Amino acid sequence: MDRRVLGTLPRRLRGVVSPVVPRRTARARLAWLNEASTSIGTTLDLRRTAQEVTDFCVPWLADAAAVDLLESVLLGEDGAHGIAGTAPAMRAMAVSCVAELCDLEPDPVGEPSTFEHNKLVYSVCVSERRAAVVNRMRRPDFERVAPTPSAAEQMRKAGVHSYLAVPLVARGVLLGIADFLRCGASPPFGRADVELATQLASKAAVSVDNARLYGREREHVVSLQRTLLPRAIPSTAGLRVTGCYAPADDPHGVGGDWFDVVALPGGRTALVVGDVMGHGLPAAATMGRLRTVARALLSLDIAPERVLARLDLAARDLEDDQVATCLCAVYDPATTTYTLASAGHPPPLLVPEPGSAQYAPVPVGAPLGAGVIPYDAACLTVPARGRLVLYSDGLVKTRRGGEDIDEQLEGLRAAAAGLSGEDLDGCRLTRTVPNTGNRYDESVLLVAAGRPEPLGGDMRVWRLPPDGTAAGTARRLVTEQLRHWELEELSDVSELVVSELIGNALRHGGAPGELRMLRHDRLMLEVSDRGPDLPQIQHATESDEGGRGLQLINMLCRRWGSCRIPEGKVVWVEQDLPNGRGAT
Repeated sequence: MDRRVLGTLPRRLRGVVSPVVPRRTARARLAWLNEASTSIGTTLDLRRTAQEVTDFCVPWLADAAAVDLLESVLLGEDGAHGIAGTAPAMRAMAVSCVAELCDLEPDPVGEPSTFEHNKLVYSVCVSERRAAVVNRMRRPDFERVAPTPSAAEQMRKAGVHSYLAVPLVARGVLLGIADFLRCGASPPFGRADVELATQLASKAAVSVDNARLYGREREHVVSLQRTLLPRAIPSTAGLRVTGCYAPADDPHGVGGDWFDVVALPGGRTALVVGDVMGHGLPAAATMGRLRTVARALLSLDIAPERVLARLDLAARDLEDDQVATCLCAVYDPATTTYTLASAGHPPPLLVPEPGSAQYAPVPVGAPLGAGVIPYDAACLTVPARGRLVLYSDGLVKTRRGGEDIDEQLEGLRAAAAGLSGEDLDGCRLTRTVPNTGNRYDESVLLVAAGRPEPLGGDMRVWRLPPDGTAAGTARRLVTEQLRHWELEELSDVSELVVSELIGNALRHGGAPGELRMLRHDRLMLEVSDRGPDLPQIQHATESDEGGRGLQLINMLCRRWGSCRIPEGKVVWVEQDLPNGRGAT
């Protein structure tokens, strides 16, 4: 069959016969090269681009074609600039052939190629960056170009008689090799064929290089994104949390989503999920700034709604004028409650038990950077082992864009309801959400659940009398609890510290409220009162009778701090535990 007739057939049918290649006019060759501009490089995926090259060349130019790319190119790095002393490592990316050559044994796609054994390709294509051609192949020639002796024998039996290899060079950089075979009644490669293959390789190399640069950009953004996200989720006293970040396939879909988990005093845990409205490096940089500010504010144990208000001011100070959504939740294991505040973010999912899930009613404020504050908080009580699912909208947005968002949210709700009793795998939940393959945006997911073991043995909360007996009562309670935990060596310091905390509460807070004691990776003591003013370390002189209590606490404890609560304030301290004496 004439190749000009074969070229009019659908591409899926072109490989069923082995055409005869007649001499073509210059106009036909030019038209074929012009078609390459629209048929090769339709995507920015390296493997897809390589496959488009081989599919386009078979059967019009050759009966079989293969593309091998340098390993460095697949890693997003530059190709080979100069002549190396050894053959560069390559990997087989695409193979196409007509029916008569289907029994050949090329390097498997995705596996390392064997061009280091092909002296012809290395000495001519790699070293000299020019085409290498062998016509009227003899037995030694098959062994020179085939990856294995068995493959050489298969080529000989299939009637292969011509071999052509051309380098893929773009912007002065070697990216890989394209090689071609002809067999049977096809004429040998002539000078015009070599020139045509060289021009095609030049066009294809630009598409391959564009895909390489595009992939490298994506990797850079994803690497920056992952660097700005938490490396590990901290262990908290009353909550188990798993997090999952799923980058987008498209580099322009990466950059703005983040999550964070912050262990707070008193066994509390802060959960944050945010999404910068934008993509790429600017969004990733903005995300890093907002996450840093949020983490600093939460470490001060500031209420979620006030954290969002401060984040709004921080977002307005950014030069890029970017807007972000954010959901902040603080979990208190003593009451098994979440305090939540939202800045334009999708609502969280509450999973009280397996088989049941519903969206939590959280007041939605304006996105960060919009300049509309204040934000309102909601208090949500959950069962001891209930789950809370926080996510970004990339988990429910699809590539088609026409999907009903309510249907996507319902699919997420159904997937969350399918969590088993002990399942906390956020990544598995991401994969079970319907239409996962249609998503183009990145997404983050946090799944938080109360610890299965009871926390009562590691946390105690007492209501203190509002008079002068509070200090003695607190010292007795602390001493007895330390004896129960077999931490008697901490009794002297703990009694002194709790006495000072209650003394400050009586002098500056009206009266002490609750005493909270927690044993986890450290020993924590916390006293609340109704006073609005947060304590500060004073510079006491030698003649001052007071003002040294917080200085003493600062020297005796690992760290201390204070924060405001709706009823007043809380002052807390932490002490290091003896080795191996933490919570069990």
